[in-house]
Amino acid sequence: MKDAHGRTIDYLRLSLTDRCNFRCIYCMPADGVTQMSHDDILRIEEIEELVRIAAGLGIKNVRLTGGEPLVRKGVVGLVRSICAMPGIENVSMTTNGVLLPQMVDDLKAAGLSRVNISLDTLDAEQFRMVTRCGNLDDALAGIDAALAAGLNPVKVNAVTVKSLDQEFLAFARLSIDRPLHVRFIEYMPVGDSAGVDGCGWGKKDVIPSEELFDLINERAAAAGLPALVPAGGSKPVGWGPARYFQFPGAQGTVGFISPLSRHFCSECNRLRMTADGKIRPCLFSDEEFDVRAALRDGGEEAVRAVLREALGAKPDEHHDKVGTERGMSQIGG
Repeated sequence: MKDAHGRTIDYLRLSLTDRCNFRCIYCMPADGVTQMSHDDILRIEEIEELVRIAAGLGIKNVRLTGGEPLVRKGVVGLVRSICAMPGIENVSMTTNGVLLPQMVDDLKAAGLSRVNISLDTLDAEQFRMVTRCGNLDDALAGIDAALAAGLNPVKVNAVTVKSLDQEFLAFARLSIDRPLHVRFIEYMPVGDSAGVDGCGWGKKDVIPSEELFDLINERAAAAGLPALVPAGGSKPVGWGPARYFQFPGAQGTVGFISPLSRHFCSECNRLRMTADGKIRPCLFSDEEFDVRAALRDGGEEAVRAVLREALGAKPDEHHDKVGTERGMSQIGG
């Protein structure tokens, strides 16, 4: 599929649920978001139908997100079904990792090819503060389980926030001894996280990726480590806009994703679907297209029409717009 700006759109991010076993301060209020009703959430068979139709239009890569996708009942069967669909080449998942030790073998057997694990701090006390209820050891066990199961690549996504004063070199060093791909993502004030609720972080907390790259190299030099160099053929497969580097001889890589300081809109290849069946052409826009109604009342051609309409509405870029009415747990990170 091509959008109005000539970009090939072959990547669909599907939020399976707005529910999560964490309450991260930049994602949702302490009491959680007002949960969608059972009827509002797309049923598993509706998600399967949507992917089948989207694959017929050219979608090749699917990522399952949440909330926390592993709390959605039937997720293993959904992975198996999507992986078997003609036209689908890869199915991946973004998760906080806590449930991976119990589920990863079944997910791998079902066809899950890769996983991104969200982890914003390596300090146990800070981890509990950010997640409001999480245990760092559980998240680290999820990373271990993903590697042991043979998922490839295993990526660790760390949102960089000036107020947190994270230990970025410690994160980067995770890539040296194991095939982990650590990616630093510029903090994006989206939804309630834009200061209305929760953490109160804002634009002042954005750390531009170029600044962070220099900072990691400075700290590496002080620790007797070589500077990061371009990853070249070592960079992991994927469909996103990260720029990858590595320490010489490292098994993994260090990536930088720069949605604010270095717009990659010209490379955008995705559509997003919320758990309640709304297609979003752009993360930073509140424009949505109702595919749930088409799935329930309109049939295949109605679904195709919604997807084509959303495709045609993709903007050329987000023009420095930050923040939407929905939080990330509702949009699907």
